[in-house]
Amino acid sequence: MGEKIKATLPDGSGMEVERGITLFEIAEKIGHRLAKDALAGKINGELVDLSVPILEDSTVEIVTFSSLEGTDIYRHSASHVMAQAVSELYPEAKFGIGPAIEDGFYYDFDLKKSLTPDDLTKIEKQMKKIIQSNLPFTSEEMSKEKAIELFNSLNQPYKIELIEVIEDDTVKIYRNGDFTDLCRGPHIPSTGKLKAFKLLSIAGAYWRGDEKRPMLQRIYGTAFDDSKKLDAFIYRQKEAARRDHRKLGKELDLFSISDDFGTGLVLWHPNGALVRKIIEDFWRDEHLKRGYEMVMTPHIAKVDLWKTSGHWDFYRENMYSSMKVDEQEYVVKPMNCPAHILIYKSRTRSYKELPLRWAELGTVYRYERSGVLHGLLRVRGFTQDDAHIFCRPSQIEDEILKILDIVLYMLRTFGFKEYEIYVSTRPEKYVGTLEHWEQATVALKKALDNAGLNYRIDPGEGVFYGPKIDIKIKDALGRAWQCSTIQVDFNIPERFDVTYMGEDNREHRPIMIHRAILGSIERFMGCLIEHYAGAFPLWLAPVQVTVLPIADRHNDYANEIVSELSKEGIRVKADLRSESINKKIRDGQMKKIPYMIIVGDKEIETRCIAVRDKSGKDRRGISLQEFLKELTKEIKEKL
Repeated sequence: MGEKIKATLPDGSGMEVERGITLFEIAEKIGHRLAKDALAGKINGELVDLSVPILEDSTVEIVTFSSLEGTDIYRHSASHVMAQAVSELYPEAKFGIGPAIEDGFYYDFDLKKSLTPDDLTKIEKQMKKIIQSNLPFTSEEMSKEKAIELFNSLNQPYKIELIEVIEDDTVKIYRNGDFTDLCRGPHIPSTGKLKAFKLLSIAGAYWRGDEKRPMLQRIYGTAFDDSKKLDAFIYRQKEAARRDHRKLGKELDLFSISDDFGTGLVLWHPNGALVRKIIEDFWRDEHLKRGYEMVMTPHIAKVDLWKTSGHWDFYRENMYSSMKVDEQEYVVKPMNCPAHILIYKSRTRSYKELPLRWAELGTVYRYERSGVLHGLLRVRGFTQDDAHIFCRPSQIEDEILKILDIVLYMLRTFGFKEYEIYVSTRPEKYVGTLEHWEQATVALKKALDNAGLNYRIDPGEGVFYGPKIDIKIKDALGRAWQCSTIQVDFNIPERFDVTYMGEDNREHRPIMIHRAILGSIERFMGCLIEHYAGAFPLWLAPVQVTVLPIADRHNDYANEIVSELSKEGIRVKADLRSESINKKIRDGQMKKIPYMIIVGDKEIETRCIAVRDKSGKDRRGISLQEFLKELTKEIKEKL
């Protein structure tokens, strides 16, 4: 009998096993089903391959696809299988990186041939052969020098470049079949573990994200542990393509982005500008109801302001170049908070004034690489729904609760009912006192508890100046979008020497809370378009009603209806084109107008209307006043 050691399982139970037993053998001891599902494991919290032996008393865990880590390992392994298939089909290929990402994986290739969708089919076919071969994933640790020699012999310059920047003396490589890759791992035991996969698309990607480096070809794919999950994902992908805000933005004439004007800068068309105005009016009205005051600040400021705030040192690569104005250096602002600080400092503040709640729809500009720009979701100029609250430390919890109340009310009004919420706690490098950090973190948690919201702790992921709450909304397809954030800041009040006069007639430092609900108007609009597939609810629709006369002789009655509805604040237009009524109805449906009023001889005779809603439901013989009453109720209740 060999030496015995203790393996402690996640539930706290332990088992006595022989020294040198592998994680896979542990899984077999626990149960056949677990061994079948096992992809990798953990020893004392470290992710490792199933083949790794346990050499001392340890905590152990078997990782399956049902965990986030297991899903990433599974998909990372799929990216290696794809790379092996590419290497077999295109032996001259040079390889970049191939990580798992949300919903799938990708791999970057330097190829002489420009890949097409037909090539994806060939690569998938080759991948299936590799999976059927059930090739083991094996790893080896070697010195950097030896690894450089290896990849030099394989003519893989990108791998050599990656090795050269690794700080450790040794690196790890993985092999599956004849394919060799630089990789930390872990991986699934063998290629045969892959059950269901699909290659999705081809895109260009600069090496290391640098526009001055070579453009590689990136293949995106996904993988699941059963075909039903893959089928459901493909359906969601098709639905997401149908809802793509860039496509709908053009079809509904909402916005455009022109290279002639500047990439990453949005041009709002009348329809989009109107929807944006409705959102902004609702935003302002709700803030004014809840004790906020509106402020406005310029688009440029002296560079000294950003040096004081710390942005010039830590954020300069995301800021646009400075400009000279009257021999002074200015930059366009990347954020609004320093300007709000200066408003606060314009006079002495008393403890009796706090909390101060200041809100601004402030447009800011940040440099983003062209490769990451994406419609409204990633732009270079955007408007933040920004607010800053200056309060005493004892007021933090109450203010956070008030913020959560307006956040949830607004998000629910826009149609978002599900959320993922995180509390990010103190990182290794931080400013402020431990007492303030503890007080602020407890306040964030208590506010979430009092609001009845479930949340997760994100350890060490707070910003250096304070803890925060992040809220991700889930759209109609279940996709999570980072939206609202609430951040407690100990840093900027210190850097700008912000104070208030306390009850003791001495200066004290206020706490500053940064808060955004929608995040940015641009990104939120993109999310909103995709959530509703462009079919906005009545209160948000740029055109709420269109009136469709069947023939020219019905135009006067159509115009009369337009006039009556317009007087009541309804956004209404008449389609007076000499087209068939069927074509007018189709066009109204394509424009996703909530209601269409159809008028002909019968409607004129009875002084009634026929109404069709966007779902295709028809109602005839109702009075205009009855319909107006229904519209007004639906708009008021924001249904």
